[in-house]
Amino acid sequence: MDTQAIRAQMPVLVAGHVPRNIRRFKFSIFDGQPKVSTLGFHIDPKPFEGKVIADTGEAIVVKTGRAEFAVLDRALVTEVPDEGTKVQVQPYVRRRFDGLRADTPEERTEYTTDGTPYTVKTHILGSAPAKLPLPQPRCPELQELINQLEQLPAPDGFRCITHLLVDAGARDFTIVDPLPDDIIKTSPAISFTVATAKFQGQVTVLYERADDLYAIELKRDGELIERVDEIFFGMLGETLERLIDDGRWRLIDVSVIGAKASRQRHTVPA
Repeated sequence: MDTQAIRAQMPVLVAGHVPRNIRRFKFSIFDGQPKVSTLGFHIDPKPFEGKVIADTGEAIVVKTGRAEFAVLDRALVTEVPDEGTKVQVQPYVRRRFDGLRADTPEERTEYTTDGTPYTVKTHILGSAPAKLPLPQPRCPELQELINQLEQLPAPDGFRCITHLLVDAGARDFTIVDPLPDDIIKTSPAISFTVATAKFQGQVTVLYERADDLYAIELKRDGELIERVDEIFFGMLGETLERLIDDGRWRLIDVSVIGAKASRQRHTVPA
């Protein structure tokens, strides 16, 4: 979608949909690029509803308020709604392994001096963690691998590697957690299954102590499909993206509210 062109077209596209006593209108563009707050943090957009007022062939314009609009990249929507249709829209958001938004405040229970429990919610601005559902390992090298997967960015620069794993449907996590004396003959490892258009099966990330490098194995029904060796920690994200990321996470979820039909999309963005 040519965002510069759509910006120039917006006054014409929204004409007739803005009250005459309002001279300005606002619009947000959803084109698969991450949103950034005024403080410079990446943010995950909230779902919204609105009425489709225009379809340019490249963009779908949705009226979301009295003088507010959303512009959706037509190539990324899960359904192509007809003009006049009321829709609910959820652009991509980073999620945790439990399915909740990654920016969900963390909750903990604390107690007053008389023992009465109360709940404290904590949220750090710009934070959207996706912690691996794993126990605390005894092996320091395995703990370092967990930290790197949770903190290192994916190639898109918006997600961390663990968000990439969530989007790939990663589940059934297991670990190999050797004692220090066994680290050479038994490689620390994290295994999980994924299901994407690119790969379905088991993925294992191993730390090779002798080389101080990582390796990634793909298996299906116990059979080794592919193994990539000599992976530096900074290459984990791009290697996992190449092996298992099908790009469907970029899609903008659009669902029609009411009876009017729409055209469902089955394409995957390149």
